[in-house]
Amino acid sequence: MTETDDASQQHVQQAISPESTADGVADDTAAGWLVLVYRVPSEPSSTRVAIWRDLKRVGAHYLQQCVCVVPRRPDLRSAIETIREKIDRLGGSSNLFEVPWLAPEDEAKLIGGFRDLVAKQYAEIVEECETKFVKEIEFETFRENYTFAEAEEIEQDLEKIRRWYARVQERDWFDAPGKTDVEDRIARCAELLEAFYTEVHTRTAGAGTSPDEHEVSHQVQAVAPVRPASSPRRSAPSPRRSAPRRKEGPA
Repeated sequence: MTETDDASQQHVQQAISPESTADGVADDTAAGWLVLVYRVPSEPSSTRVAIWRDLKRVGAHYLQQCVCVVPRRPDLRSAIETIREKIDRLGGSSNLFEVPWLAPEDEAKLIGGFRDLVAKQYAEIVEECETKFVKEIEFETFRENYTFAEAEEIEQDLEKIRRWYARVQERDWFDAPGKTDVEDRIARCAELLEAFYTEVHTRTAGAGTSPDEHEVSHQVQAVAPVRPASSPRRSAPSPRRSAPRRKEGPA
């Protein structure tokens, strides 16, 4: 086993093993798993969506419809109990089961499910960085839209990505792959943003007027709209020729 594998295994054990209290006694409320089985009214559909969204935000892994699992930890127990209260208010019902132990192969499969979910979310963040944030800076650079307002807007986009990453990290109890890629992409985005801010300052400071005057009077390069491709014109159908009428002879 490599050092990386060993560190990953320790991370898994910390997520599902009992935590020690201040006096050194293991807290068995943090061991094993919590399984939630619930029912909510089918209508309105917003009820089902609300509960599903809350459970996904907690980090629950769905085993099937309306059946999900989380590690048995005090913080997650509290979050699940809050969701159960919401289920009751919405006219549903729920049961919470404690599973202190699973067969090693079943536990490995369950942990793999959690890791796959988080890895997918990490991949989505990487895609957000590459296909949206980086492209946005490239586009504004092409337009020479070097204004503080634009730089600040881009910075807000980076902050959204950072908050998203922080939420996913909170649910990464089993050291899912992809976290390093996200950190690298966010660092690269921060570098691009800093370079954009520097260019904004350079342009405004060298304009010969006050930076604010330059900001207000700056004209953004217009971008021609992309016209949708027209569908090939179909030639009009040729008029149908009627068949010659037969002359009727005398009866």
